[in-house]
Amino acid sequence: MGTIRDAADAIADGELVVYPTETVYGLAADALDPAAVERVFEVKDRDRSNPVSLAVPSVPTALEHVRATDRERRFMAAFLPGPVTVLCRRRESVPDELTAGRERVGVRVPDHDLALRLCERAGRPITATSANVSGRPSVRHADDVDPAVREAAAVVLDGGETAGTESTVVDVSSGTVHRRGARADEIERWLAAN
Repeated sequence: MGTIRDAADAIADGELVVYPTETVYGLAADALDPAAVERVFEVKDRDRSNPVSLAVPSVPTALEHVRATDRERRFMAAFLPGPVTVLCRRRESVPDELTAGRERVGVRVPDHDLALRLCERAGRPITATSANVSGRPSVRHADDVDPAVREAAAVVLDGGETAGTESTVVDVSSGTVHRRGARADEIERWLAAN
């Protein structure tokens, strides 16, 4: 276990951090550092063709790393912070390792005090992916983090129990919900009306 300062320092040093969100526990690394992102894939045993999202403390910060359309900006204003991952065109600062070479990247602004404080303190986008080995269930308690993930993380931030429903992943430009999760019905209504 550790503090926000410990966690932010670890991220700055290229290390991994387990952190709580309003959905499930996440695994953080510097999302703009290809080597740190590679460590996330290794620890999760995640297929390199499966992109990882990034988390930031606010929509204005997100816009420093993505090129969002007016519709995407309106959607972000309506749903972020919140349990939603918005796919947007990435800027050059976002590495191929994070997006699996794709032009779009998932953006999260967590609606969780500890996660937001970590995003702010890190001063850079952090990875937003569940703190589990790929194929295994996401975790709602810090104590339930897979031993392989826990051992690889320099810091574990314990924020108690999380809600457990994963974020809804949406491509606003095409109106496509890629993964139904929290607030999915509300998101689909917004897409249909806007």
